[in-house]
Amino acid sequence: MQRKVNHKNLIVFCKKILKSIGTNQETVKYTVNAMMHGSQYGIDSHGVRLLHHYVKAFEGGRINKNPKTKFYSKKGESTGVLDADDGHGAVGTYKAVNEAVKLATKYGIGAIAITNSSHFGPAGAYAKNGADQDQITIVFGNSDSFVSLFDGSERFHGTNPIAAAVPTDQKNPWLLDMATSSVPFNKIELHRSLKKSLPKGVALDSQGEITSDPNIAHTLTPLGGSDFGYKGAGLAGIAEIFSSVLTGMSLSPDIPSMLGPNFSTPRKLGAFVICLKPTSFVTREIFLSAIDRYIRLIRTSESMSERKVMVPGEREWRVFEERMIKGIPLDPQTEKNLYELSIKYDIKPPWIGE
Repeated sequence: MQRKVNHKNLIVFCKKILKSIGTNQETVKYTVNAMMHGSQYGIDSHGVRLLHHYVKAFEGGRINKNPKTKFYSKKGESTGVLDADDGHGAVGTYKAVNEAVKLATKYGIGAIAITNSSHFGPAGAYAKNGADQDQITIVFGNSDSFVSLFDGSERFHGTNPIAAAVPTDQKNPWLLDMATSSVPFNKIELHRSLKKSLPKGVALDSQGEITSDPNIAHTLTPLGGSDFGYKGAGLAGIAEIFSSVLTGMSLSPDIPSMLGPNFSTPRKLGAFVICLKPTSFVTREIFLSAIDRYIRLIRTSESMSERKVMVPGEREWRVFEERMIKGIPLDPQTEKNLYELSIKYDIKPPWIGE
């Protein structure tokens, strides 16, 4: 049975760990926000299980503990570039979305390339941030090679996430957050920790053969799996073009592995965010009426036997409500890693005192 921890205690613990290693206030804030988005909304592969990894990268010098981000935008233009100064990916991406919101508010659209960044965690955290500020927001990212091409047997693209969020007049936005691989890489590690088999067709072993064993999984297949992965490979290419070609940062095959062994050299990742102001195209009334009707039609559409059709993001909202009451579950490896951090930095584990 997985241990469950109160979200407030988990936030305090993560902040204390990051402060203890010397990261600045902005880095603490944005890094914890991104991880907690993952853990609170059920994207556990990109939640607090990454804290142990991030601490290793901060301490090794791969990630700048005190980045000085710089934003460049020519006067009168709705585009810009944000240099993340090799800081945590959450810092540059949250700030880029906030700048894109300003541009979209003024010009109707804001598009920002992010340079010199690092792993940013759950892409949906940043798309939701823009939608919470009344802008349709799209986020692209790339990462080191871990996904084959369709019919390929070697690593080529990263998991290359795409996220999009649309504001509504309801409590939550319409939210899509997806890897363009069949599953995200961190899901492999989560299945290893939970000792669970992988779904068929989502991974290849080192010989390029399909496997369901997470312990020998070497390469992920693109979204659509071994049978229909040509679609996922194409989507991964779109994320690659926005994140690398339009930023001048490395292509996935050229990015150093997230897993090391080198934790001292910055990985120079790129990312890209776009914000659109809905009222630059239609009136607010038309927009909200249309998105509301769209959501209602999805929810009332007929489902398969013993299934339920959900709006993109709806599963996450349900998980959030449950975890705010029952706590956030920790897989065994994450619990072990958090305990090790608590011992190393002399900080009380988040489950002590509950």
